[in-house]
Amino acid sequence: MPPPTARRSRRRLPVAVLAATLGAVALGAPSPASASNTAAEGDYLVGRGISDVTGEAAETGMMGYSSFDQKTSGIHQRQRSRAFVVVDRSSGKRVVYVNADLAMIFQSVQQGVIARLKERYGGLYDEENVLLSATHTHSGPGGYSHHVAYNLSVLGFQKETYRAVVDGITDSVAKAHEDLKPGTMSLGTGALTNASVNRSREAFDRNPASDRAAFPDAIDPAMTVLRFQQGDREAGAISWFATHNTSITNKNTLISPDNKGYAAYAWEHDHEGVRYLDDAPGFVAAFPNTNAGDMSPNLNLKPGSGPTEDEFENTRVIGERQLDKAREIYDDTRPVSGGVDSRLAYVDMENVTVRPEYTPDGEEHRTCPAVVGASTLAGSVEDGPAIPGFEEGTRTPVAGIIDALRIDTPSWLATCQYPKASLIPTGLLSNVHPVTPKRLPLQIMKIGELHLVAAPGEFTITSGLRVRRTVAERLGVPLDRVLLQGYANAYSQYVTTPEEYDTQNYEGGSTLYGRYTLPAYQQEYARIADSLREGTPLERGATPPDESGRQFTFQTGVVYDNPPAGKAFGGVLKAPETSYARGTTATVEFATGHPKNDVRRGSTFLEVQRLENGTWQRVLDDGAWETTYRWTRLNGLTGTSKATITWDIAADTVPGTYRIVHHGDARSPLGRITPFTGATGPFTVN
Repeated sequence: MPPPTARRSRRRLPVAVLAATLGAVALGAPSPASASNTAAEGDYLVGRGISDVTGEAAETGMMGYSSFDQKTSGIHQRQRSRAFVVVDRSSGKRVVYVNADLAMIFQSVQQGVIARLKERYGGLYDEENVLLSATHTHSGPGGYSHHVAYNLSVLGFQKETYRAVVDGITDSVAKAHEDLKPGTMSLGTGALTNASVNRSREAFDRNPASDRAAFPDAIDPAMTVLRFQQGDREAGAISWFATHNTSITNKNTLISPDNKGYAAYAWEHDHEGVRYLDDAPGFVAAFPNTNAGDMSPNLNLKPGSGPTEDEFENTRVIGERQLDKAREIYDDTRPVSGGVDSRLAYVDMENVTVRPEYTPDGEEHRTCPAVVGASTLAGSVEDGPAIPGFEEGTRTPVAGIIDALRIDTPSWLATCQYPKASLIPTGLLSNVHPVTPKRLPLQIMKIGELHLVAAPGEFTITSGLRVRRTVAERLGVPLDRVLLQGYANAYSQYVTTPEEYDTQNYEGGSTLYGRYTLPAYQQEYARIADSLREGTPLERGATPPDESGRQFTFQTGVVYDNPPAGKAFGGVLKAPETSYARGTTATVEFATGHPKNDVRRGSTFLEVQRLENGTWQRVLDDGAWETTYRWTRLNGLTGTSKATITWDIAADTVPGTYRIVHHGDARSPLGRITPFTGATGPFTVN
């Protein structure tokens, strides 16, 4: 385990066609001569891919908690993107599903990935048939949005992190595309009751009894597993479950995919033998979120608490509980039939007239220009402490609001947003510069019998239930065949029911577009579902503008690196002991350069190597659970820094001779970047 460096805290103000023709010919409908083979092989082509999306590992603000003090200082585990491509062999239609170890998928990321895919594949993949989702980890580098609200605490746009995210997601899709083979899918469901708790019970209890009855324990325990096979070979799985990916607190500064990332890693690496740096096709296990807006993994309703008092142990335990349930369901799935299809529309969520059939009082209402409420700054006290001067449930501004945030909200907008204590009218500010999004992508994707409602925000379990009921009714399918896929394609903070909104807890204060945000979503998803059901084209609406040319950053770059006196880059500053017992920790230090010089996407800053037949073989890297890589600045004036690498030697480690290797990059005063490698002397593990 890494050292207990953090306490968990809740996020506050989230201050975020030639190829097509060729593809259809090559991968589409089978010829009559091959029809009998198709039946034996399956109705689908399925492909899976995985790639690294880890950004800047030092001195970059982290995305999720919006703490100015939380900046990356190394890596516990790398972040990865997991992609699946499914082709209906009878129609030639295809869909792409992506789940990435990120806090959010911002519109900037969707735009970047779609542009890259179009460069590679022409019109084969676009916004409509590609679904991008995030696990919602709060322990990764930020600054990859094009909206100020989600970059502010990171000190602006971080180009190298954005590039790592977009390149990594694109690579994962490309790998899945290249991996397409005849295959089958199967589906299963189950209940997991010990990996989440409702952190906003007061708001949940305001919902009607008919809604509360769907969740007797005030949690959504449903886990849905989609299993992929290529012939008789197990290819991967997607396991949806609603819980915040926030077992690790805002005091942590090591990059981590948190509990869902651990579950994916343990299935792939520990159970299926996947070695990410080998870059070979292997089992892909995605653990996406659903309607997790009010679901916390901190079972004691305290930051970093529950089931234990150690945040990294909590990460492992909550991840392992999801993994165990997913594998149980995986072994009890039934075959899936049906085609694949998708629809997407861009909706101006600040300007929706909501018809009476979707509103609680049966009257017509409207959404509002986005406003961040005072209780957003209060935070969620179950998952993190509030900012002094604010309390959850606050409906009127109180003392202590920073002058820079004291922006008057017009009375008409305050009335529209009532009873929210309007703090920052981000929608009006966005008329001048992009602060929060206005026009959002709403998508429904059909994968066999399963329908994913891709939602650009964090829906509470009851909000998700209402959307699912609406879509299931319009599609004429069972409710358990419709999932709310949160954190998808863009990000616009929270979505509560009107009843929950009235409480103005953290989630209600963070529901940007007013009390009727959820009814607006229900109405628009119903329209999209109708198009999907009828097989008719859907007008997508105006696409959001590309704001990449309007970005700024206050984050300083690397000036130059300099090793300590008498040492070269990669030189050992602290050597290992001569031997270690299993169950102990090896700690070594190296002279190093700044990690921003090269994020080493798809590579590693460290290796644990074992001597085998006279050759050093890598057994662990910086994506492993047992290792940590930590960067520390020793002298800012001289550009001197060190890398501290720890290896928690597992009880089942093979005895033998080992060494630890550090890879890094150094920048000269003239800006030239040179890679280097250093290694410790050998030591034994007994």
